[in-house]
Amino acid sequence: MKKNNSILKIAGGLAIAVVALLAPTSCADRLDIAPFQSLPPEQALATEGDVEGLLVGAYDGLQDTDAYGGDIQLMADLWANRLYIRFRGTFQGLQQIAGINSGSNPILLDNGWATGIWANAYRTINMCNIILQKRNLDLIVSDPAKKASIEAQARFIRGSLYFELARLYGRTWGDGDNNTNPAVPLILKATPYNESELTAANYPARASVAAIYNRAIIDIDSAELFLPTTNAGGYATVWAAKMQRSRIALMQQDFATARNKANDVIQSNSYQLATTFDNLWFNYINFGGVAPREYIFYMQVTTQDGTNGLNTYYGGTIGSIPGTAGRLDMDVQTAWLNRHEASDVRRAYFISASGRRLTRKHLDRFGHVPVMRLAEAYLTRAEANFRLGTSVGDTPLNDVNRIRNRAGLANKASIASVDEILLERDLELAFEGHFMHDNKRNGKAAPGGVGGTTSVPFNDFKLIFPIPQRETDVNKNLVQNAGY
Repeated sequence: MKKNNSILKIAGGLAIAVVALLAPTSCADRLDIAPFQSLPPEQALATEGDVEGLLVGAYDGLQDTDAYGGDIQLMADLWANRLYIRFRGTFQGLQQIAGINSGSNPILLDNGWATGIWANAYRTINMCNIILQKRNLDLIVSDPAKKASIEAQARFIRGSLYFELARLYGRTWGDGDNNTNPAVPLILKATPYNESELTAANYPARASVAAIYNRAIIDIDSAELFLPTTNAGGYATVWAAKMQRSRIALMQQDFATARNKANDVIQSNSYQLATTFDNLWFNYINFGGVAPREYIFYMQVTTQDGTNGLNTYYGGTIGSIPGTAGRLDMDVQTAWLNRHEASDVRRAYFISASGRRLTRKHLDRFGHVPVMRLAEAYLTRAEANFRLGTSVGDTPLNDVNRIRNRAGLANKASIASVDEILLERDLELAFEGHFMHDNKRNGKAAPGGVGGTTSVPFNDFKLIFPIPQRETDVNKNLVQNAGY
């Protein structure tokens, strides 16, 4: 069952509980029986450590299965994609998204995944907004660089979530007027803790697609300036910010920016392609939880904390591979295999279990969830260079051949069309959350949509989430997406 928390109901309470528990207590304090979670932000955040604790809470929100812990990626692969993936599970919400239910309005307004992603995103954005208040940033007094880094981390998280919300709940960039197409509410101030303090400003209408993209760009660009070049424990780095900025630019068909940011990541030499495709996966089973150097940004999973949401649906328990788990829900179809060349190692990177064909990528129960990896940077640089007729960093042909060689394929002699690069992108980044967004930005239909017999045009309303019913019930300024 998915969480259904309204953004106006949660009001940052969870975030405050996280940091309040970090605050020291004295003997006298034991006489104060007010629960920590009832404290308003100005009381709960009193020290530098409290702000750091809240940042941990924001990263926990980003790592949640309703975010980069798996569900955001899952939507982009599963949505009306029955030609290549059959959802065999029982969750009605995912059946709706997969296009199993017929009818003109297959995704219901109370769909748990549409509601959960929205609620978790705004809960996490609210934590970031609290951190970014001047009075709270000013609590960080030990080191100006540390203060700048914490602000940058909060901006990276907020900008990333606004980008994902725009892609899921608004029309794709360029489908009509970006300045009038509605996306999601743009909230840049912390929600008041007490409901009595709520004003009309706390019930915002939906901002435009352009406004949300612009805010995401402002936040990511600002974060890039102050994020560290290296970081432990799954925190964002300057390279993660550059890669996210490259993704945003690619969706906007700003190919020069997409190319340049991806090239910056490659040229940094901070990451390297795994020597074999298999070495990208089974992080815990084979490598004791050490992420491959190809991962630019990932959601860290351990035996004590975190859930790999992609493992939940893509995975399954394989008796011959200890440490595997999953629901066996995602049955990869032969049509997907047939897109590969015969000698492509990715064509064989599947395993049969209980009558299903499962990708091997997400079998590891405690494997980290990849969000960005270096192969994407090479493929983005290749596509952007090809479209622009440039060779910044390297030629499109050389970049594509790097990825092909790792997959056991011979070099291509030439590239005749961008579709060849897009095919390599599909095959390399399969089941990692790129498929629908790449189709949308290129005007391609979702293959085998409603009922599994027809494709769904890239700009069909059924490929946009409805605004959750509980949100429109609370906030009458939210206009529902057309068609719902």
